[in-house]
Amino acid sequence: MEVLQRTANRGSVSTGPYQIDNSLKFERSSNEAVETTNQAGGNRKTWTFSAWIKRTALSEDYHTIFGAEYTNIQIMANDRPRLVLYNGTSYYADPEMLMRDTSAWYHIVVQLDTTQSTASDRVKWWINGDRVTVFNNSTYTSMTQNTDFSGVGQPSGYGSGGYLRLGRFFSGDEGFDGYMADVYYLNGTAAEADDFGEYDEDSGIWIPKEYTGSGYGTQGFHYKFDNSANLGEDSSGEGHDANSFSNITAADQSSDSPTNNFATYNALLPYADVREGATRFFNHDAGADMNLSTVAVANGKWYAEFKTPSNIAGGNGQYGVHANEGSITDGKFIGQDAWSCGPMGGSNYYRIGNVNSSAYFDSTWGQNDIMSVALDMDNKKVYFAKNGTWGNSGNPATDTNGIALPSAYEDYEWFIGASLVLNTDTFNANYGGYTTISISSAESDANGYGTFEYAPPTGYYAICTKNLAEFG
Repeated sequence: MEVLQRTANRGSVSTGPYQIDNSLKFERSSNEAVETTNQAGGNRKTWTFSAWIKRTALSEDYHTIFGAEYTNIQIMANDRPRLVLYNGTSYYADPEMLMRDTSAWYHIVVQLDTTQSTASDRVKWWINGDRVTVFNNSTYTSMTQNTDFSGVGQPSGYGSGGYLRLGRFFSGDEGFDGYMADVYYLNGTAAEADDFGEYDEDSGIWIPKEYTGSGYGTQGFHYKFDNSANLGEDSSGEGHDANSFSNITAADQSSDSPTNNFATYNALLPYADVREGATRFFNHDAGADMNLSTVAVANGKWYAEFKTPSNIAGGNGQYGVHANEGSITDGKFIGQDAWSCGPMGGSNYYRIGNVNSSAYFDSTWGQNDIMSVALDMDNKKVYFAKNGTWGNSGNPATDTNGIALPSAYEDYEWFIGASLVLNTDTFNANYGGYTTISISSAESDANGYGTFEYAPPTGYYAICTKNLAEFG
């Protein structure tokens, strides 16, 4: 059973007839964005935006999800979402709730309809199917009926307001860190959350459903991000493809989605500095730092890969497994404690409780090696591989020569992760959904999930909600 039960309560589920296969990764520091030129003028009083988002960084101000010119949907430094409407005066609609869970997908729907006679109905927010009724900032109620707003709805000739943007503010900053999936913009149509999602009959969890309505107008679109050759392809039938990509390539397409949520590094851990879709871990200082998967497992058999582009010789980097009940504090590295086990960089051994094993690999491992973890929670063992060869002549598929998890902690839930000692180091992870590791073979598990350099051993699976529902 996965330890992060809250993940299952925020749209990160595998059930339902409507499946979302892909998402797009956005990186704030790389100024990544998708832009669509408004071919013609549209409706400036009424529109709807719907998207599934998964955040991978917190605390920076103004993570822009969608907008044009000064009209935007953002998340602020306090992790509260915000809608800004601008027509010379700024009006705000900031839901009271915070969006801090970086392990899960959120569904947001924002509706503008200034034709409504009731002021409080002119802007509507839904998050995970629930209409927001409590706002931290609600100046939108002071705008007059039938107000036009600039930016969204403006034609292409209207300067920066003639572009609809995903992932950054119009001036090129205030970018978004995370993933977006199944993005809709309807110009001239006031749709609601249940047009895009529904509650699962068995679990009561909010899940995606296909939008079957129309009303895209002269500017609307539906981006699935499922065509790597044309990531901005409009699936609405209106032909409003994105026509500008800022530092977005096919490499930013991900199989991490609202209907199959993959583990990543955990941006909420102490001293976490994770980037690139929470798959690249940076050391924040001169001491040891650790980061672990967003999901811990107690049952089943699981697989992940790691690669470092930096020099981790002399034990400066580690990867491996860590029990859920063990401490995760500044200065800790994997293998240092009795509840933690992993190979040491630049060596041919692994370590448990700060004690070195005898030779485990045939030779040392370090820069540019791809290291694999096979965690067998059914038999309480773990295996490590270097470039596809399992150490100590082990064979996870046949339960041969595995490393026994410490008996005092074997019944705990365990994470897969990495640690670093030098602040010049980075450690790239591949949990199967998205990675910056260059993959040449594109191997998947037996269920067809994950994209790895090496095939997971028979019976081992990527850590994602579809596999967790079956084996976790």
